[in-house]
Amino acid sequence: ERTAGEAPRSVPRAAPQELVRVRADLLDNLVNYAGEVNIYHSRLEQQITGFRFNLQEFGQTVRRLREQLRKLELETEAQIRSGYEKQHGHETGFSEEFDPLELDQYSTIQQLSRALAESLNDLVSIEEFLAEQVRDTETLLLQQSRVSTDLQEGLMRTRMVQFTGMVPRLRRIVRQTAQELGKKVELDIVGETSELDRSVLERMIAPLEHMLRNAIAHGIEDPKARRSRGKDEEGHVRIEIGREASEVVIRVSDDGGGVDLAAVRAKAKKMGLIGEVDTLSDSDVMQLILESGFSTAKEVSQIAGRGVGMDVVNNEIKQLNGVLRIDSAAGRGTTFTVRLPFTLAINQALLVQSGEDIFAIPLNSIEGIVRSSSADLRVKLASESPSIEYAANRYELKHLGSLLGISQPQLDQSPLFPVLLVRSGDQRIALQVEGLLGSREVVVKSVGPQISKARGISGATILGDGRVVLILDVPALVRMGIGLRLAYSAETAVEEAPEVEEKRPITVMVVDDSITIRKVTARMLERNDFAVMTAKDGVDAVAQLQDQVPDLMLLDIEMPRMDGYELAQHVRNDARLREVPIIMITSRTGEKHRQRALDIGVNRYLGKPYQEADLLENIQQLLRDIGKL
Repeated sequence: ERTAGEAPRSVPRAAPQELVRVRADLLDNLVNYAGEVNIYHSRLEQQITGFRFNLQEFGQTVRRLREQLRKLELETEAQIRSGYEKQHGHETGFSEEFDPLELDQYSTIQQLSRALAESLNDLVSIEEFLAEQVRDTETLLLQQSRVSTDLQEGLMRTRMVQFTGMVPRLRRIVRQTAQELGKKVELDIVGETSELDRSVLERMIAPLEHMLRNAIAHGIEDPKARRSRGKDEEGHVRIEIGREASEVVIRVSDDGGGVDLAAVRAKAKKMGLIGEVDTLSDSDVMQLILESGFSTAKEVSQIAGRGVGMDVVNNEIKQLNGVLRIDSAAGRGTTFTVRLPFTLAINQALLVQSGEDIFAIPLNSIEGIVRSSSADLRVKLASESPSIEYAANRYELKHLGSLLGISQPQLDQSPLFPVLLVRSGDQRIALQVEGLLGSREVVVKSVGPQISKARGISGATILGDGRVVLILDVPALVRMGIGLRLAYSAETAVEEAPEVEEKRPITVMVVDDSITIRKVTARMLERNDFAVMTAKDGVDAVAQLQDQVPDLMLLDIEMPRMDGYELAQHVRNDARLREVPIIMITSRTGEKHRQRALDIGVNRYLGKPYQEADLLENIQQLLRDIGKL
């Protein structure tokens, strides 16, 4: 409180918020540029990751060189001492108080070893310098990622507009339609301050207007009928806008008489959509309203009866990658539920592999991921109605490649397969895929008219390595999957197994600590249509063998952590790997080394450098022996 004589304090007034008008196309371009920056950032990250891997290989090579140099110095010193001992007492020229090293009596090879030691120290310095630069680059990339994310979020917020701006227009539509039809209707809106992407909101204006007209014309009864049913003369249409995860949910509901299922069934039979003996559930019958040319109005007017409306609304929502669902209760009303992506520019997606192809699936449509054994999947896919139970929900099981018509299940490649549990509205299916490649933020790019017409595809994105990956439209996949049975049975699986086995490329694992040998051997094998796995030592090979069993292995002997002998023993003692043929390629060509390898169970023993034709002949002979060729 003020004391007597104290001047009143002025209350600071908030400055008015300044607004800037920006053209919509310019804003869209800025959002696209921010997306392009994200793509280039991903490519830089991938290149730095590859550089870090090669730097680790470089460090391993330096350590191997240091060990070889140490052995060279020991051997050189031993040779000098041996020569001194042989000459001692004859014509030595050395004093009894000094040994040869103290008198600098060096041989040429020792001088070379010292020069090599200096070069090795230079390599170590270069490695440390490169490692420091990589660490600095990774830090800069992390900082740039944070700034890019903030920039992108800020630009996305500028695209967001409140639903409030549409309210007067919608109220006018309700008022005019009710007046034309002689009905009393009040529009209630919940969540009008919710924000939507401007482009989504603009394209949803026409569908919302039609849903309101449809609710008044078909749903709300006239005042006399409402009084006879014990309702208020004034009907209510309610619009609810809200967020669920990364989806915008718009519900348009009325308290009218609900959908006349008998009229819908009669009209559907008349149009030939269902036969006389078809038995559809009430829920499925209501979805027939979305078919083209469908209307149950008894007379044609500007508002209803033309058969043009809900099919157009449904198509527009599909183009926005959304889904429309109709629910109705007789005498209580109807609800139209629209689910739309929060934004059309950027999405969080999971990369999956199906056959040889990679796809992106939006994370907001995935409820969970489970792993199922190949035996369990084979039994379920061969059943009459394949399904998976998870969290008290039933998911109809489908193979993603088969659903898209690009590949068939190959359940003999791995013991476990990931299964994605996806949802669209109240419908759920389980998609079996061959592998998961991680989740990432993808920039949604529009595809050409040829691809956009294909079912199940909503757009495309560009990965860090420049590959283009299609983004799948989960609502369309669910619609494709529900009611369709996979063309896969136990009989066809047995019949097609030899064909699948022939088509699958032979996999060869190359295990060598030399990156040069690995690359040269891998390129030679790939030229001859082999699939190649590479490992830098025995420990790395054992880790990879947990996930995939190759058809044949090429081993070196001298490797860090686990050498070739130990790896061969591990393979021969593992029941899952015991039958894999092994060819040992090494510079140790002595009979003792060869005999030990053969005792372990190695099938062939070749010396370095090998002849390509000789190696290929041995590989093909072993594969023929086990029936792989």
